[in-house]
Amino acid sequence: MPSLEQRLSAKNVLIADGGWGTQFANLGLPPGEAPEKWNLDRPDDVRSVAESYVTAGADVILTNTFGGSRYKLEKVGLADRLAEVNRAGAELSKQAAGEAALVFASVGPTGEFMEPVGTITETDMVACFAEQIRALIDGGADGIVVETMMDLGEARAALKAAKDTAACPVVVSMTYEKGAKGYATMMGVTPEQAAAELEAAGADVIGANCGAGMDRMIEMIQLLRHATGRPIWAKPNAGLPQLIEGKTVFKETPEQMAQLLPALVQAGAAIIGGCCGTTPDHIRAFKEVSRTLS
Repeated sequence: MPSLEQRLSAKNVLIADGGWGTQFANLGLPPGEAPEKWNLDRPDDVRSVAESYVTAGADVILTNTFGGSRYKLEKVGLADRLAEVNRAGAELSKQAAGEAALVFASVGPTGEFMEPVGTITETDMVACFAEQIRALIDGGADGIVVETMMDLGEARAALKAAKDTAACPVVVSMTYEKGAKGYATMMGVTPEQAAAELEAAGADVIGANCGAGMDRMIEMIQLLRHATGRPIWAKPNAGLPQLIEGKTVFKETPEQMAQLLPALVQAGAAIIGGCCGTTPDHIRAFKEVSRTLS
């Protein structure tokens, strides 16, 4: 099967998958329940979400392991099954992907703060991520995507863990918000700072996900493109969240988002998918537009 590098060389843009949380909610995931538990209890449903994105045309799909670190799993009583949870998550996505798509295993924030803000040392944070990543590689993951990061120190720790543990491509994607001084994460990290430091630390792909719709993602990708020569990963939300009748709703339609995909490619994105609120229909629309760009 062609590698990520080979696929990037062959196409103008690769399409990644969309949001998983929305799909799980539609399948009945109760509020507050860890979706990673479904890797063990409801594997057919997890596989069906992955399959829906492969069928929609995704070149890269993720895994149901965003909260699969020990620090996260301890909070939901699954720490003793960490290896099983992560390995199963990778295996289920690999089964769905077959030869059609690459599987990049999702590694999200731990929810803990590193020194000096918090009490977690860099050594402990690297070890935490390495434990998760070993299980993901055992499950057959083709690559790792460290995503939705706010703290550059934690992102670097996850990147180091991946590079020390696995011989595979690693994406590192931060989440930015637009404030009075421009774009930055909640911890004050700018896209330019993140791009420079992550490239120096060995990230194969650098990107942004969540926190913004397509229009703001275009602006963020422009900033990243000017700061790094690495391929750029972009996963916007389906617009900014709105609270309607007590429910969080993302209102950008597949057609609205796909219409802006050429501008996102022009800004510098090489791998484009969706985050919160995006569905297989969004990814299908992205794929159709991407064919006109090659």
